[in-house]
Amino acid sequence: MNRFPKLRFFILLAALPAVVASEEPNPRPSNDPTSPLMLAGPEIPADTHKIDFERLPRSKSEHVIVSDVRAPGSSPQKPDKSAGGVNQHNYLTHHGKQFWIMWSDGPGVEDRVGQRVNYATSRDGLHWSAPKELTGHPPGSGPGSPYFGTRSDQGRRYIARGFWERDGELLALVALDEAAGFFGPGLELRAFRFDPNSDSWIDAGLVAKNAINNFPPRKIRTGEWMMSRRRHDYKTTGVDFLTGGVKAIDDWRSFPVLESAAELKAEEPEWWELPDGSLSAVFRDNARSGYLFRSFSTDDGRTWSKPVRTNFPDATSKVCGLRLSDGRYVLVSNSNPKRRDPLTIAVSDDGLVFSKLFYLAGGRHVDYPHVIEHEGSLLIAFSGGKQSVEVLRIRISDLFDPHTK
Repeated sequence: MNRFPKLRFFILLAALPAVVASEEPNPRPSNDPTSPLMLAGPEIPADTHKIDFERLPRSKSEHVIVSDVRAPGSSPQKPDKSAGGVNQHNYLTHHGKQFWIMWSDGPGVEDRVGQRVNYATSRDGLHWSAPKELTGHPPGSGPGSPYFGTRSDQGRRYIARGFWERDGELLALVALDEAAGFFGPGLELRAFRFDPNSDSWIDAGLVAKNAINNFPPRKIRTGEWMMSRRRHDYKTTGVDFLTGGVKAIDDWRSFPVLESAAELKAEEPEWWELPDGSLSAVFRDNARSGYLFRSFSTDDGRTWSKPVRTNFPDATSKVCGLRLSDGRYVLVSNSNPKRRDPLTIAVSDDGLVFSKLFYLAGGRHVDYPHVIEHEGSLLIAFSGGKQSVEVLRIRISDLFDPHTK
């Protein structure tokens, strides 16, 4: 006979709240936007900072280097860091029966006076043309300038910002500003239009003043385009979202997330549409918490819930999310909070909680991902050590196969 039944009961009851507290409810944009749950699955530890990245499952992939500023004979695993130049800010699209990739190409690392934007094309995503100039050097800031290759407000730089397919035309977005810091007071977002007749890019003019986006515009349910915006003084004013782009490429309205950077040092926003039409945005945290922050909008980007620190780990690096054509989601990032190694991809059925994490590339510095979907595969562009532009091709079925381990 148990002499202490009540004691055993109270011991069990005392332990119960700790178990319940560790099981965060699923987030909901309308009635529970404060839930931090963003990564959870059978193979994900409760403390996501304890993920063993070397033991993550690895999906089959094909890999190619598109451009490399390193000396001949060096390799991604053993780069020649004495070689000058930068290749980063990689963006992909598929247009006109071929793939396109663009990136920032400049002297020194990174974003110095004279930086330009280059591009290449491919029929299959694995065999690429030689790099070609998209923008050329900024006016008065080329190799003949005394400020070329320096950080100076006396010279300017272009920064690649992605492809925008609008009304059947292919536009390339680039930021232009002074090259002293991040960012100069003359900051503006501009577009170049591809002319198939001359096989060249033509300056299409201003898209937005005092703005740099993170990824090119995507359409929301209103029919408007939407993209993120950082102003030149975003470290004080915070981040915004722009909606519009329908009447003209420079027709936008700006909506702030927090109206200041006092509560969150948000950087490089990314967003996607959820199944109910709400929007989910994630932010790199420059205060180095080691996690992504998340905010929701239920009114098409006009207002946003207060960003909440999620349990999704992050190396204070750029992330790229994508809603697939079948409604599922992927998120490519540097999820190791200690360094930008490796690059990983997470998968989700609902865009709210990601349930599986895969290792993509690593053993070295890898970052600046961009992912697109095409005919059952994902193409993922990234930078190796900010010196190479590289692409992976992965079958989507390999990521969502329940037998993949």
